[in-house]
Amino acid sequence: MDIARPAPLPLVTSPRLRLAIFCFLMAALFMATLDNQIVSTALPTIVGEFGDMERFGWVSSAFLLATSAVMPIYGKLGDLFGRKYVMLAAIILFTLGSVACGFAWSMDSLIAARVFQGLGGGGIMVSIFSINADLFEPRERAKYQSYSSLMIMASGSLGPVLGGTMSDLFGWRSIFLINVPIGVVVVTGIFLLLPNRRPTRKPRIDYAGAIVLATTIACVVAWADSKQIFGSMVAASSLALLVFGLACAALWVWIEGRVAEPIVPLRLFRDSTFWLFLIVTMCSGAVGIGMVNYYSLLLQTTTGLTPSMSGLFFIGLTGGMVVGSISSGRLISLTGRYKPFSVLGLSLSLVALLLFSQIGQATPLAVVALLMTLQGFAIGCGQQAPIIGVQNSAPREDVGAATGAVTLMRMGGASIAISIYGAIVASALKDVAAPIAGISDIGALTPKMLAELPQASRDAVAGVYYHAFTPLFLTAAFIVAIGLVAALFVKPKRLPTVRSTEAPAENKAAAA
Repeated sequence: MDIARPAPLPLVTSPRLRLAIFCFLMAALFMATLDNQIVSTALPTIVGEFGDMERFGWVSSAFLLATSAVMPIYGKLGDLFGRKYVMLAAIILFTLGSVACGFAWSMDSLIAARVFQGLGGGGIMVSIFSINADLFEPRERAKYQSYSSLMIMASGSLGPVLGGTMSDLFGWRSIFLINVPIGVVVVTGIFLLLPNRRPTRKPRIDYAGAIVLATTIACVVAWADSKQIFGSMVAASSLALLVFGLACAALWVWIEGRVAEPIVPLRLFRDSTFWLFLIVTMCSGAVGIGMVNYYSLLLQTTTGLTPSMSGLFFIGLTGGMVVGSISSGRLISLTGRYKPFSVLGLSLSLVALLLFSQIGQATPLAVVALLMTLQGFAIGCGQQAPIIGVQNSAPREDVGAATGAVTLMRMGGASIAISIYGAIVASALKDVAAPIAGISDIGALTPKMLAELPQASRDAVAGVYYHAFTPLFLTAAFIVAIGLVAALFVKPKRLPTVRSTEAPAENKAAAA
């Protein structure tokens, strides 16, 4: 039986004002999500200036760790105090963190500044989706959420290109300082245009739950990156970190069941839509975000393409996302159904990854481009359904907390998957049976070094990488299959509309 919760009136009734606010929100979202990727191509330059190669990966990991740790907390703060000022605080923190990154004097100071920047970035990502829930009624929200999700994926594809270009033209500090004028404009626009809807309940902050949850997330994300920290994900130190994280998770559940205002209310888990979509979004993040860098690695190591040429293939991936996200968003808006698009997206993604696992040296580049386009379309089709479904199922007073949980699972899935994929590729490269002429360490090959090798050596390197990527794609396909099973069990609900919920009240008034 299809019973929908009545849809509340939007926070802003003027369509033009809503659109203006939404544009400022998209600028903030692009700024925050771009910084997770833009630094990747500038890292060699940063290491060249500061040294400390052993801390190379922490410039990115510190930002991801801080972002993930605060996401659920920001969602709850928005529910308690209103989303406008929580959002403004997050943007200001992010902008100040960007200034600190731009003026860093050592690798340690840059990593500390990235943590500070991430504390704001996590709040931006969560608050935007929660504000969308206030601005738009559910049917209309589906269309605009697709643009928000698309912005996240587009920034992931464009980040490395922009980072490399800006670093070459203006120096690596410019990739952080460019956020300052954008942050000032966005803060001004949101402060002037966005109304603040204050909750009626008295704010009660769950300090213990916030600290324990942040510790849990930090331990799990750090364990996912423990190959870089401790040398192996199964080292004694790595496993101890994981066990401590699981103990904190158990303690957090115990705390949340005993406080008046839990960070993530356990009552949300009573609705299967919530926890099923947490599984779906974790699996989607593992593929939609976690696989981006590995497509680039595949193209450069197996085809001999330069970084700029391999970047052209991402036009297909990004273009597919655009078409899939916008078309599914409009169809969800028209029909009110979101489950079919989650199932469709995961099904197409599963097909694309299984086909990727079968490619080899004889596969034409046109086929690879088509598969990347198919994968992009699949990601776009299903990426907004989890947020829309969870926001529709959660009580209004818990929308922020529910949105924070979904966003956290997406980033957490990506973080863990990246580490798993890296371990698979590294393991395959170590198991090379015979040495390749002119190569002492295949893992240290750059595209320029690869282009200078004899053709026979290049073919041998390509064969090794194709062999490494086959289990990687099969692993990603298995992760998607888990998400697909969860999506199939989601209840087939329909999004309500404001007009449909107002009609009964009007009929009663007329009868009276």
